[in-house]
Amino acid sequence: MPGPAAASSAVPPPPRKHLGQHFLVDPNIARKMVTAAALRPRDVVFEIGPGRGALTRLLCERAAKVIAVEIDRQLVRYLSAVLAGDAALELHHGDAMTFACDELPKGTVVIANVPYAVSTPLLFRLLRARDRISRMVLMLQREVAARILAAPGSRDYGVLSVMSRYYAEPRKAFAVPASCFRPVPDVDSAVVTFVGRSDPRGDADFDRVFAQLVRGAFAHRRKTLMNSWREEGWDPASMRRILEHAGIDPRRRAETLGVPEFLTLAQAVSVDRAHPGPPPRRADAAER
Repeated sequence: MPGPAAASSAVPPPPRKHLGQHFLVDPNIARKMVTAAALRPRDVVFEIGPGRGALTRLLCERAAKVIAVEIDRQLVRYLSAVLAGDAALELHHGDAMTFACDELPKGTVVIANVPYAVSTPLLFRLLRARDRISRMVLMLQREVAARILAAPGSRDYGVLSVMSRYYAEPRKAFAVPASCFRPVPDVDSAVVTFVGRSDPRGDADFDRVFAQLVRGAFAHRRKTLMNSWREEGWDPASMRRILEHAGIDPRRRAETLGVPEFLTLAQAVSVDRAHPGPPPRRADAAER
């Protein structure tokens, strides 16, 4: 383990363009993110992409343990040097998209400056780990944050809006201008908090049904629910029964439905499958 001399002489590696690296340089933003996390001394934090450690140092001061995963091996070496004396840090070289989230302690708090290129699939991966993660504070591209927080009927409302609210309660914490990073990105960011729902929606099978319905409904935004599902290969007779059971007009479009109505639809699928009649053909559809 490097000593104090090695830590003080460590030189941060330059940003790597192919990894889309933009390092947070505004200490006030880092402090605001930590405050938004409402950390307690006993908390375990999972930090994704610690970069040069702008957030990591603060997290190690507030939490019992910080599990940090960094994909850039050069940054792992740098952080190992500058944070060598911090017993709270558990640093991993790896990819957050393949990290074993199911091995995180229950109640883990996630804090991350999410890479733009993987923001949506990484968010879905974290949301699905709801039995391990209690809350999250994520810095996201402003446009992604807008889609998460969009209300039914708005232009930005879609799959990400519905699924985020299905798994958690998202709230915008604050905006982050591009000038807070080096190199300066082309877009602004926003910090969004996610608190795990106290009323879990269902088991893994219900989760899959819900996701399939939502994705099928939004697959063709300009079409009605029935036509969109039909275009995706779903069985029209099954969907007609399901819509009737849910009390939802088949002429409506996906962007007019809130989470409660999609929940009613998913429950209607379960009822339909328990009685004679073929289920939707796309029941094995995966999240894309």
